[in-house]
Amino acid sequence: MSTRIAFLKGHGTENDFVIVPDPDNAIELPPAVVATLCDRRAGIGGDGLLHVVRSAAHPEARHLADRAEWFMDYRNGDGSIAEMCGNGVRVFARYLQRAGHVGEGDLAVATRGGVKTVHIAKAEAGGDITVGMGKAILPEGDVTVSVAGHHWPARDLDVADHLWPARNVNMGNPHAVAFVADLDEAGALLAPPPFSPASAYPDGVNVEFVVDRGPNHVAMRVHERGAGETRSCGTGACAVAVAAARRDGADPSVTGTPVTYTVDLPGGRLVITERPDGEIEMTGAAVIVAEGEIDADWLETVIP
Repeated sequence: MSTRIAFLKGHGTENDFVIVPDPDNAIELPPAVVATLCDRRAGIGGDGLLHVVRSAAHPEARHLADRAEWFMDYRNGDGSIAEMCGNGVRVFARYLQRAGHVGEGDLAVATRGGVKTVHIAKAEAGGDITVGMGKAILPEGDVTVSVAGHHWPARDLDVADHLWPARNVNMGNPHAVAFVADLDEAGALLAPPPFSPASAYPDGVNVEFVVDRGPNHVAMRVHERGAGETRSCGTGACAVAVAAARRDGADPSVTGTPVTYTVDLPGGRLVITERPDGEIEMTGAAVIVAEGEIDADWLETVIP
């Protein structure tokens, strides 16, 4: 492993990431190393890791190199591989801008969930980043979620005995969206919320708990697969907006009219628009907060 390993730290609505620039895909990042880097006490700390690689240099993205120069090799905080991360794409784009690889305007980013279109607004327009998140898939079948070991405030009963119906939404990664009366009903979200049937999510699921704040305005909490409860989840916010729209009787593919929802998360606010062609756009902030070098001697001690 290189003796000098650069990193940056960034966040999108407080969904935070360790960023490892590696254009030539020369740095090995086994799960144990990623988990240690993302550890908030033993490492740098983050909900996940953004491995910045040129598409042509990565075996999973070479077939996309003619469409997107850069590949977001995203890892969850536990070291596992994930298909996509909406907040991560915005932070990824902000890093590319900071490094001088791209400027304001449009670019394409390759991910395991496909190529995502990104627009970096001009600073005078607020500098927010909009990501084309693709189309939502709404699998058929009933899904329920619960919260293991949590007790309702008004009843001495385990919530695991009570199920919330959830909407199954796939945004390139799986989501279960449950509408609740109060976000506190989700409890501490220290463990993955149980779901049923198991066949609905064979590889696990991101679970969103949602309350209404006003017309086309909701708030949410999320337990992310492989990361735990996070301050924000971009694909989760998109899934929530789609689920809320269908619950409210809005389907742009039927009406021909875009629908926009404001989604409040513990770490900030995202604006989600679903267009008549099914494409979903997510707009929000992305910030780089620090950069430095990883101590390679220390890192060698955690390599399996």
